[in-house]
Amino acid sequence: MTPRPSAAGSQMAGKLGLADRIFAGVRSRKLLATVEAGLERVEQSLASELRVTDSLADATSRYLYEAGGKRVRPMLAILTSQLGEGVTDAVVQGATALEMTHLGSLYHDDVMDGADVRRGVPSAQTVWGNNIAILTGDLLFSRASGIMARHGDRAIRLQSDTFERLVLGQMHETVGPQPGDDPVAFYLQVLSDKTGSLIAAAAEAGVVFARAPQEYEEPVRVFGEKAGVAFQLLDDVLDLSDDPDETGKVPGTDLRAGVPTMPYLLLGQRQDAPSRDLHARIDDGVARIADGADPGVLDGALAELRDHAATRATLDLAHSWSAEAIAALDPVPDGPVREALTRFAQAVADRSS
Repeated sequence: MTPRPSAAGSQMAGKLGLADRIFAGVRSRKLLATVEAGLERVEQSLASELRVTDSLADATSRYLYEAGGKRVRPMLAILTSQLGEGVTDAVVQGATALEMTHLGSLYHDDVMDGADVRRGVPSAQTVWGNNIAILTGDLLFSRASGIMARHGDRAIRLQSDTFERLVLGQMHETVGPQPGDDPVAFYLQVLSDKTGSLIAAAAEAGVVFARAPQEYEEPVRVFGEKAGVAFQLLDDVLDLSDDPDETGKVPGTDLRAGVPTMPYLLLGQRQDAPSRDLHARIDDGVARIADGADPGVLDGALAELRDHAATRATLDLAHSWSAEAIAALDPVPDGPVREALTRFAQAVADRSS
């Protein structure tokens, strides 16, 4: 029997875990019912669009969806749609397509990173193997593109441009910085492409599909990209967490797979002897894991990195990107939407608190 995750669906208050902060203001809390109702429509749309007549493809396509998820991207599309006509059918379908694109990227990411766990369940490639996991991601990308194609050239361009950046981000992360590149600046660009671009597309999609004034498109796009980078910087910190219930992944998954994160990169910039020694021990552990050693060889070094100043500096950097995201909203009129978006940017940079 094919293993199945136990959790399905997503309710804003239960799954996102940020609702109390995003909708804490008197004005923006009135949006909560609208967002909940919109997310329920997206959830129903996802369940329908992910259904495949082939039994294997149906099982694999629905696997990570049924593991739950925060539905951050649909939430942003629903929020920004309130600047226009609200949660129209087009907004629901656009949000569905972008969430499917995100899901497809997770299948690919887990293969690239060699991750064993995703959202608290065995990753897809540990169940079906790398080839099926990759093909499942491709299938989800194809279906997402088909949804966008129903809505004309503007939607197709939004999807294709975003997908191109996702691919380029993954490619650049794979090959790493070239001689002369600043590793930190290079990594921030990777985060902008791999994470920021899709969150930006979701925020922009709400404006586009709800036919909001065009002058709001660029501000919410910039907001989404910067908030997405802040979100990923916090994920880099959470990757070091020793509580797998908090992350749904084995602690240090990225670093154990040889994928550099911001705490590691900032550690490499420090010149004091303890930092250089820790950096060298992490490099040695990663090399040993690549040669077949038990991933546990990095446990001690990762625990030290968790409490290091480089990790605290990563938190500070996340807060800086969050502040830039909020500043990008200046052209958006004051009101409950802007208030909720501001609280979202603040919340994603404080998930570890």
